[in-house]
Amino acid sequence: MPAELREHAGRHYAVQFHYALPDDAWAVELSEAVPASVAWAENPSAESHLPGAAFMVAFVPDEDPHLEPTVHIHSHDEHVIPYEIMRWFMEQVADQVERCRIAFGQGGREAVE
Repeated sequence: MPAELREHAGRHYAVQFHYALPDDAWAVELSEAVPASVAWAENPSAESHLPGAAFMVAFVPDEDPHLEPTVHIHSHDEHVIPYEIMRWFMEQVADQVERCRIAFGQGGREAVE
């Protein structure tokens, strides 16, 4: 899935999804978005910002329904996360949890409540 971008109070944030194979889980990453390369400005369909280094990552297991999703904070610096951005991130995580549980149930395995 491509990154989703959001601006809040003049700052840009990104949520990016990828599969973390060692964890058998989807990783949903929150980062502050960084400006894209100036060279991309010539392309009207190019994004103006790209995901930066993730400072919060939610792992959503999709192989074992007994494992709970977890949120990990990765930062050496302090990050102030606006409420609306945290809510947006957690909505993305909740949607991913739901997708994984639906897929698990469709695979003929019993989903965890």
